[in-house]
Amino acid sequence: MALTHEDRTAVTELISMHGHLVDSGRFDRMGELFTEDAIYDVGDLGGPQLRGLAAARDAALALGDGNPLGHHVTNIVLTELGDGQIRALSKGIGVTTEGTCGTVTYDDTVSRTEDGWRITHRRVLAHRAPLGADRRPDAAGAGVDLPSAGAAAAG
Repeated sequence: MALTHEDRTAVTELISMHGHLVDSGRFDRMGELFTEDAIYDVGDLGGPQLRGLAAARDAALALGDGNPLGHHVTNIVLTELGDGQIRALSKGIGVTTEGTCGTVTYDDTVSRTEDGWRITHRRVLAHRAPLGADRRPDAAGAGVDLPSAGAAAAG
């Protein structure tokens, strides 16, 4: 079954809401975005693979002032996986308290649940070099398999 415009809007808003909730410290509302047992993989940033909302909240609170002031998401690309799941790739920009910025790719698996669309798995991949890991325009880049433009649009 092809993704409807309503599904695309709902998933895009779901991903966009993450920064609003995290940046305002509203961890009590993370269940609106993630399943209770979601995996939040920040291994590429030097952290652990967090399992469940409580672990993600505790990690953010432990990081304290090391958290970005702002999480900004853009370039959301949705691809239908089947069985009520969507792959969502998006770009994230984080602004620190020192005024510096960093960028990541969020590689999400989003599933249709009884409560609506929820993220079941998020992998956060840091970008540390321009044009992908080895700086070649034809490189795979940052460990993310990108869908073709036609496949993403057709999903």
